[in-house]
Amino acid sequence: MPPFTNVAAYAPPGVGMLAVGVVAEVFAPHGEGLPAFDFALCADRPGPVTTDVGVPVTVAHGLDRLARADLLIALPSAGFRTPPGPAVLDALTAAHERGALVAAHCVGAFALAAAGLLDGRRATTHWRFAELLARRHPDVSVESDSLYVDEGHIVTGAGAAAGFDMCLHLLRREHGAATANAVARDMVLPSHRDGGQAQYLAAPVPEDARDERLADVLAWARAHLHEPLPVAELARRATMSKRSFARRFTAATGTTPHAWLRNLRLSAAEELLETTDLPIEEIARRVGYGSAAVLREQFVRRRGVPPRSYRRSFTGAP
Repeated sequence: MPPFTNVAAYAPPGVGMLAVGVVAEVFAPHGEGLPAFDFALCADRPGPVTTDVGVPVTVAHGLDRLARADLLIALPSAGFRTPPGPAVLDALTAAHERGALVAAHCVGAFALAAAGLLDGRRATTHWRFAELLARRHPDVSVESDSLYVDEGHIVTGAGAAAGFDMCLHLLRREHGAATANAVARDMVLPSHRDGGQAQYLAAPVPEDARDERLADVLAWARAHLHEPLPVAELARRATMSKRSFARRFTAATGTTPHAWLRNLRLSAAEELLETTDLPIEEIARRVGYGSAAVLREQFVRRRGVPPRSYRRSFTGAP
């Protein structure tokens, strides 16, 4: 199935203004060479829809527009505790049955759960309402800490700004790392945060000189991906003990140094596979893996396919 280009977002009464902005910005035109999405905001019927901040937005499309979307996104609303009407549930179910991607931002996951689309699947939502989702829908495996959860044709994302992470993940998955990175740069956002990364940090990060050193070390690591970069070396550059560095790193980023580096290396490998004809061995060297075999092992774990197959899917090479 080709990557999605026709995107429809369902805006229920009381829709989150931030959520509308997220999808409208991600799937807006971002320049020459990037996909041109046919994006539409949809409601129960065309006309003004009140947002969670009281400001109405004018929606041009009704539910019929959902029927031709490759990607359908259920947006959150202040009234999420009340299930959507039968017409909305039927539209979500029909989209899934015809093979469209169906996603939900924040408490939009409650609509997918009400339609039965999350039964037997993993899902996430805003951490504050994860327990409620699990209690109402016991057949859903709720992951309260995840930024987003990818179950193939069903993808759910956490609250607020995590909507950007979910949408960028969908772009990366379907259109490639180069496209996702270009859109992220256009919006001045991080290009990739792993879905398993924590939604929130238990404690704020102190704003002192040591944290400035940590930021400097992360920037240095990005520029030296071709090197081994053991945690002990990163800690030394931050003038911290290895244990203190690991603790402060997790507090600042929500993930471990090893996981952060792995995601950084694999994201760089994806973009090189899509945009260059470099041999796999050279790509492995540039992103810091000792051999093409090690890159292949890590790449298959992340993408489910080896690097050569991934490259063919984006370049059409035989």
